[in-house]
Amino acid sequence: MGRAYEVRKASIAATGKAKSALYMKASREIYMAAKGGSPDPRENLALRAALEKFKGQSIPKDVIQRAIDKAQGKGGEEYIAATYEGFGPGGCMVIVETLSDNAKRAFSEVRAVFNHKGGKLGDSGAVSYNFNRLGEIDFNGNDVDKVTESLIMADIDVKEVKSPEEGIISVLVAPNDLQKAEACLKDMGIEEFLIDEVTLIADQTVDLTGEDAEKYKNFVDALNELDDVQNVYTNANI
Repeated sequence: MGRAYEVRKASIAATGKAKSALYMKASREIYMAAKGGSPDPRENLALRAALEKFKGQSIPKDVIQRAIDKAQGKGGEEYIAATYEGFGPGGCMVIVETLSDNAKRAFSEVRAVFNHKGGKLGDSGAVSYNFNRLGEIDFNGNDVDKVTESLIMADIDVKEVKSPEEGIISVLVAPNDLQKAEACLKDMGIEEFLIDEVTLIADQTVDLTGEDAEKYKNFVDALNELDDVQNVYTNANI
């Protein structure tokens, strides 16, 4: 599926620095979603999606509320989105999405990680051809066939339903059908999602072991600790 399961849910901080970066990512994404519409997630689908994405990652309520309040104040920072592509340790493909009030700083810091942690930045399109933007919902469960049938019967554009590890079901759908899939799964009695977001999934993956796997972990950790980095996608399995 493009990223090892434990890596894809590893944005929860293990250090103070990583926790600070996580709070910043959540605050900026929620700010952007709230600024584009209503502060009520029932009326603002983008805000609802952002809140669902960071649900379960121990984001303090005051961080969320400050971001929404700041967005409704019609002032504050103006953030610029950017995407960088390249290669990481072991030749894996990497896409980095940033959201920053200083585009030059964001680029400089991302480039430094690539240069110092065994990666190489590429041009636009260097690796993005290998990734598809999809809605992903992961949750505890075992009956893949039942979930698949229910989603199809609900007229949802299902791309894949599989079990990446014992006791976990991963659903991939067309991005526009993500919230429709959420509602269907909740009707089945599934209330807690481990992952619930629009993401990038690689068509072709690469397995990393040994030294390459260790370098890869350090590389991804360094990117995720940058305040301006919102998302890191790779095609590595470890």
